Amino acid sequence: MTVPNRPIDLTEKLDVPADARLPTAFGEFRIRVFHEDSTGLDHVALTLGDMQGPDPVLVRVHSECLTGDAFGSLRCDCGPQLDTALQRIQEVGWGCLVYLRQEGRGIGLHAKIQAYNLQDQGADTLDANLMLGHPADARDYRIAAQMLGEVGIDRVCLLTNNPDKVIQLQNLGIQVEERMPLVAGVSDDNREYLVTKAERMGHSIPNEDLD
Repeated sequence: MTVPNRPIDLTEKLDVPADARLPTAFGEFRIRVFHEDSTGLDHVALTLGDMQGPDPVLVRVHSECLTGDAFGSLRCDCGPQLDTALQRIQEVGWGCLVYLRQEGRGIGLHAKIQAYNLQDQGADTLDANLMLGHPADARDYRIAAQMLGEVGIDRVCLLTNNPDKVIQLQNLGIQVEERMPLVAGVSDDNREYLVTKAERMGHSIPNEDLD
């Protein structure tokens, strides 16, 4: 006897977690989406393996860059940094990538492209933001600290060249026990951008990596 399938009630609102398997070119990750009420934005945590262990978890906190991450722009190093971070997590066998919707160091896509226009006229990446009335870096890592706590991470080896990111996360209760540099995708199109980040924004990028 064949039992008919129960019809789906399309009027019923299901409580389905935003948590699923995500096969990628860098291995099979778990993707979880976190909603930030204050901004209305959704942020993502990609995890690979078990977050519990004797060593600090390899973590990359990556701010959204549509032009670099999706379109392969060479004006920045964001896309190569994203790929390299996922590759390193896969090589280690466990870790977490936090993807924050903080486009353009927190000023948004529209303002970022306006800043690009000013850079085309000779301004550097820091001055372009200031000329538009924005901070040099408007990013806030409170939601990142909350997300790391939700996935069970409090001790991290942080993949970053930005000491300010380390300080902010430490002030938010995340134990950054090690900082691992992440220099990737250096080219003629973004070398001056990276020099500005190193010389004027305090990023730890050795000169030899910019040659």
